[in-house]
Amino acid sequence: MMTRSLALLSLLALTGVIPTGSLRAEVAPRSLESLVIQEGGRKKPYLVFTEETLRSLSGKTALTLNGQKKDAMTVITGLWMSPDDSWKGKELILVSNRPLRQQIGLDPVRKLYSWNELSSNEALAKEITSAAGVRRRDPKAKLVGIQKEASDVGMRMGLFEELLTGTDFKIIAPLSGSDWLTSAQIDSSEGKEIIDSVASMRSAWMTKDPSSFDQSVAALLSLQKQIGGLPPDWKISLEIAYQKTHPFRWAWILYAAAGIILLLSRNSWERLGYQIAWVLAGSGFLLQAAGLLARVLIAGRPPVTNMYESVIWVAFGTILFALIFEAIYKAGSFLLGAVPVAVASLILADSQPVILDHSIHPLTPVLRDNFWLSTHVLSITLSYAAFALSLGVAHVALAQVIAGRRPTAILYTYLYKTLQVGVLLLATGTILGGVWANYSWGRFWDWDPKETWALTALLGYLFLLHGRISGLWGGFGLAVGSVIAFMSVLMAWYGVNFVLGAGLHSYGFGTGGFPLVAAFVGCEILFVAIAFLRKRQSTAV
Repeated sequence: MMTRSLALLSLLALTGVIPTGSLRAEVAPRSLESLVIQEGGRKKPYLVFTEETLRSLSGKTALTLNGQKKDAMTVITGLWMSPDDSWKGKELILVSNRPLRQQIGLDPVRKLYSWNELSSNEALAKEITSAAGVRRRDPKAKLVGIQKEASDVGMRMGLFEELLTGTDFKIIAPLSGSDWLTSAQIDSSEGKEIIDSVASMRSAWMTKDPSSFDQSVAALLSLQKQIGGLPPDWKISLEIAYQKTHPFRWAWILYAAAGIILLLSRNSWERLGYQIAWVLAGSGFLLQAAGLLARVLIAGRPPVTNMYESVIWVAFGTILFALIFEAIYKAGSFLLGAVPVAVASLILADSQPVILDHSIHPLTPVLRDNFWLSTHVLSITLSYAAFALSLGVAHVALAQVIAGRRPTAILYTYLYKTLQVGVLLLATGTILGGVWANYSWGRFWDWDPKETWALTALLGYLFLLHGRISGLWGGFGLAVGSVIAFMSVLMAWYGVNFVLGAGLHSYGFGTGGFPLVAAFVGCEILFVAIAFLRKRQSTAV
């Protein structure tokens, strides 16, 4: 029956009843992966460009169009090869803010809308115009609320228009200047072969001819190499491998498995369960280290210049310190405290691309000093990692209190040691930051919000340690204080950049995530309150 059906379809195609093109497979643009494209001041593989671009446009790296799920390369290549008006009717553009959707009369349930829907929405146009007016009057003004969200939608609409007109597909290095050119910008007398290659690609895409498409891509890749101006082949290959393997995702999966094993073998740390957990956590750590090393080699700088990179670095540092302490004390408590922090951090980084941008961007001028970036910023973020580990160990202790058990004195000693490491690193990083500030801005200290909150966090943890040494509180107070003090780290780390959005550290600003952070703070306060009440009950008995 199947053979007869295929024969019938072939006969219908030959007689013209069914167009032959409909029997051909869709063109898979995989041969384009290593094409180098310039975007955002950086030369990157086409695979990376398409995933970052679709994520910026829609918040996703794959979309369902016409009932079929299509990856970023297929969607973005379709816009490049077949830029017709039908794309304006497809739901590609993200409007993530629910209050904005309600205010401008969009369906509040959906998050993706077509260019036609958004361009015809007068209320949205009014909000975008208002936001543009604020920026025009004061380029440094910080947009907030509906204005900020409308401005973001406006930028996504602009990105869609650039893709549809082809102005974002800069694939050829110019003879002079730094900005690359699209095939449409090349002089026909000098770049006829390039123009012909792109035209052949477009023709093969439209007629669904994979063989001709791949041949045209191969010709374009060869022409790119002849013209030059490309990054080394190893760097392009490395970035493609990094983009495909998702090392941080696999790392948190291994960390989570290690945590589950630890919980299942809590009463026998020296036995097989502890050893398996060690292997799993160590493997995850090596995977994460490989991912960080890849970003360093690709970007040519330490991976701590935006919130996404600092989140994965803090997760890395938390596991690093836990493994070091475990190697010394073989306690189990360090890994048990570190794993939830690392897993939560990496899941957050992996699942919130709109808030935490995965892209590798060129450095702003103030950060273009790898010595200070490596010493100051790495010291500060590693201190956050140590404090995150102390937060995890404190949770282990307070969870035992809530469960009606008395934590051992040695557990509180472990907590104290992690706090010492954090204070040492934060103090070092703050001092180095003052030196860098004098080098960059001509002053050591100016009560900039980031400086102020870094000092506040340092003083808060010093107060906590001093109270423990002087006998003002014991181990339970130290655990409670570790949780509360971490709120100052959150303010210095997230709050200054994403809530206040002010100060000379403007290169790190962002938006979003406030409900998640607020929920975390609320849960922590509730957790401490329950532990405190449980402690009082057990003391009263």
